[in-house]
Amino acid sequence: MKKESAATIRAKNYTKDCNWFCYFRTSGVNGLGYEDGVHRRDPSSVIKVDDLYYTWYTKSVGEHAGFGTGDPEAKVFPWDLSEVWYATSPDGVNWEEQGLAVGRGPRGSYDDRSVFTPEILHHEDKFYLVYQVIQHPYLLRQEENIAMAIADSPRGPWRKLDKPILRPSGNGEWYGDDDNRLTVKSKGDFDSLKVHDPALFFYKGQFWLYYKGEPKGEEMNFGGRPTKWGVAISDNPEGPYIKSEYNPVSNSGHETLLWHYRGGMAGLLSTDGPEKNTIQYAHDGINFEIEAVINHPPEAAGPYRTDNPDVSPLEGIRWGLCHVVASKWNYIQKFEVDETMKHLYMNKVSPEQWQRIQKEKNS
Repeated sequence: MKKESAATIRAKNYTKDCNWFCYFRTSGVNGLGYEDGVHRRDPSSVIKVDDLYYTWYTKSVGEHAGFGTGDPEAKVFPWDLSEVWYATSPDGVNWEEQGLAVGRGPRGSYDDRSVFTPEILHHEDKFYLVYQVIQHPYLLRQEENIAMAIADSPRGPWRKLDKPILRPSGNGEWYGDDDNRLTVKSKGDFDSLKVHDPALFFYKGQFWLYYKGEPKGEEMNFGGRPTKWGVAISDNPEGPYIKSEYNPVSNSGHETLLWHYRGGMAGLLSTDGPEKNTIQYAHDGINFEIEAVINHPPEAAGPYRTDNPDVSPLEGIRWGLCHVVASKWNYIQKFEVDETMKHLYMNKVSPEQWQRIQKEKNS
């Protein structure tokens, strides 16, 4: 009997469907680009209502100093002391900032420190914004929750729910009293400290809330930070949301980026974990398998999901918005799927042959 290595055995199970593979290209947009002194980041999915595209995003002003300043009012990160704003566009490129959608609550409320990383669901005649919240003060050991606001129009007004719709598991045990999130007696579940990056879907007749979890005592592995995705499900959009017994549903991924496809859920996992920079698919929304490895995926992407997601595996991320963090001030740009190189592999031609084919077609 022929002997096989572990790598050979794994390779037999890899998908042969090249339709999941793609590259991405990015380009600037008007109205949400770089602005000195302002952070715009974490754009939501793009939706179209009547003749306009809408997006919601994290907005804050001023420089951030990180932890350890000794000033509890100092801005820690670009997403600290933030609020959710929104913008509209007739074409996905030229955007007009419309103003505040959801702001921070009064001191003492569950969202008095920061409101950020929004995602949108338009279901029937309602609009549901889900987003992260932090309560003052912003500490290393501070929990982060997921909250919701509801409106009859994409322009608001938005009604906040009285409490978060999802909280960390809260298990695990800290070691000592210092504000150090790495020193623990036990870590607890994958989401023992923070739940964030929410994405809400109406799926299988219920509301599925995907999110990223962060544990107490987080350590690094060969894939970077070991962040994972979970899902919580409810019969009612306002909850209660019950975390799946299968959580976590991924072993990698930073921001949650998912879309419907042929009765299941597809997702692009980026930035963190041993399976980062992959597109995965779960026929049941739970059991994800790798379908493609992706180079340089867009960061914090919010896709425009078309009305016909089953046309192709990539229809749910054909284009959208993402953010740029390479500069001092974060800003938003556009991303698009680029399948040019895929045709080279599928047609088994060289780049030179492909260029000749395209010239002949255009002549």
